[in-house]
Amino acid sequence: MSNQKPLQLETTTALLSNYFRYKVEFVKGEGAYLFDSSDKEYLDFLSGIAVTGFGNRHPKVLKAVREQIENVWHTSNLFQSSGQEILAGKLAEHSGLGSVFFCNSGTEANEAAIKFTRKWGNGRSTIITALGGFHGRTLGSLSASGQYKLWEGFFPLTPGFVYVPYDDIEAIENSINHDTVAIMIEPIQGESGIIVPSEGYLRRLREICDNNNLLLVVDEVQTGMGRTGKLFAHQWEEIKPDIITLAKGIANGLPLGAIICSNEVAEYITPGSHGSTFGGNPVAVAAANVVMDLLTEDVLFYNSLMGKKIKVELKHINHPLIKDVRGKGLMIGIEFCEPVNAKDVALILLEEGVVVGTSGDRVIRILPPFIITDEEITKFMNIFTLTLNNL
Repeated sequence: MSNQKPLQLETTTALLSNYFRYKVEFVKGEGAYLFDSSDKEYLDFLSGIAVTGFGNRHPKVLKAVREQIENVWHTSNLFQSSGQEILAGKLAEHSGLGSVFFCNSGTEANEAAIKFTRKWGNGRSTIITALGGFHGRTLGSLSASGQYKLWEGFFPLTPGFVYVPYDDIEAIENSINHDTVAIMIEPIQGESGIIVPSEGYLRRLREICDNNNLLLVVDEVQTGMGRTGKLFAHQWEEIKPDIITLAKGIANGLPLGAIICSNEVAEYITPGSHGSTFGGNPVAVAAANVVMDLLTEDVLFYNSLMGKKIKVELKHINHPLIKDVRGKGLMIGIEFCEPVNAKDVALILLEEGVVVGTSGDRVIRILPPFIITDEEITKFMNIFTLTLNNL
């Protein structure tokens, strides 16, 4: 364990100071490792916040991207795109839904979902979302995110949202009225600390939507693309939403988002209803097609297995500073007892060569790549345990 003072957060001068940036720059990546400008090695247990599921420089992804960029890297959505057609077909097949729209990010995917929902609603406009939820930072998706701390300074918000406690069926049932058009939910709340709802929550939401002619919109931006051990996290409860939003891990680090919707919703989206200049960029789509092919049943089972292994080992150490360990697959939250600050722990881990994320002041987020090995999990556990013992 290093005796050096932990790295401090800092901002740079010309960049807008909307991020706290760690005082380290990664200039190279290989598999589950990142390397800084002094060639120091870091074990990556963040994956760019659930983005680089297959690590850095995966040979099949790299090959597809190189081949595409050597041919054409942008045209326009005014023209045909075989890559988009292939990817849309894969997403439709595996989701059981009918149509796909491509954009560039999770925020954009959720903005599109809000628009599609209200178009389908034909006059109904109110969407029920959960307190603590996170759907993005553009004005519509921000308004859907039930977190006051994110709203401050940006009023008035986009109207038409009702917020209820997460994992509270009664609150949802009591919030439905003649103007309600949809329920929009995360299968697991990521940004709020890896909050896992009780078993049957999503199934009950599906029943409520069916009984009240509402759409069920599932935000799988962080939970999707194999992160929890299923291609989509809602598949653990064997339901089919009306709309699924995706981004993050879909193209292993290239900017891409997607909305998968039922044919009933798709009928309302006609030319001019929505669009994106860069959405479905050929290079990002080339990477995403490989990601879809890599996400085999064996890989999904492995993700689930390795996630269980990490949780078991974390609980086995039974450290007095750990209040809770929760999550599913390779999406894990470690909640600390007061007064331990998760950001301080993340800084120390970074100094010791391990990259993790945080959620608020008490939770460390563990989002390893899908290629993580037993040896790398052991390495993480050793460094993490030593860090806690030295707090």
